[in-house]
Amino acid sequence: MNDTVLLTREGPVARLTLNRPARRNAMNGAMGEALDAALDELAVDRSLRVVVMSGAGGHFCAGLDLTEVGSQADEAERLAAAQDRNRRAGERFVRLAALPQVVVAAIEGAAHAGGLGWVCAADIAIASSDARFCAPEVRRGLVPAQILPWLVRRMGRSAATRMVLRADVIDAAEAGRLGLVQQVVADRAALDAAVGAVVADIAEGAPLALAETKALIAALGPLSPVGYAEAGAQAFARCAAGEEAREGIAAFREKRKPRWAG
Repeated sequence: MNDTVLLTREGPVARLTLNRPARRNAMNGAMGEALDAALDELAVDRSLRVVVMSGAGGHFCAGLDLTEVGSQADEAERLAAAQDRNRRAGERFVRLAALPQVVVAAIEGAAHAGGLGWVCAADIAIASSDARFCAPEVRRGLVPAQILPWLVRRMGRSAATRMVLRADVIDAAEAGRLGLVQQVVADRAALDAAVGAVVADIAEGAPLALAETKALIAALGPLSPVGYAEAGAQAFARCAAGEEAREGIAAFREKRKPRWAG
């Protein structure tokens, strides 16, 4: 595991920290590999009851590191790379949700794009009042392929539709009202206290009973229809390899409005 993800243990509690603070913990290839290794460890560690997921440096996760999108010279290579990247991202959300431990997301600062996937794949999400949430993909010429089912499951179809099509930033209070997070607190100190209280409550539960309860919740219904994840990866790849994504990402980097064709 590389240092883009930190995994530490304190008795029955693991802390999974996204650790690219200079990039607001945006996910790149190295972070994906580190997350895979961490999820491998957590999936088989029955001594743990809780996983607390957070971000270093005052932000949770700003989504995909856009410097990696479309970096290949050949269009076929861009298409294949984007499809593989998006597919793997979706698999990681599924794996986090399927952990036998209770997953608590502690959110401050930016929780954008793929960061929303982590928020919704967690069992419990707590945000400080400075947290900001956004699904900005359509403003970058991309699609919210793998996070969309998670948003629908957490918020409901109507609220998720509004979020991914309008693509604006919502604050923590609005995220709480919409059900994106279950609790909003004043600041970092209050966030630490709230997470500590939840962890203490969960630690009173029996490890096997907690894991079985999570499995029963998952058995209530599938996240998305069969084939959706692959169709989403293909849609993301088509957009990521196209002209709109090139313009959208360039506009994002240059801090200007995109100039869409047509």
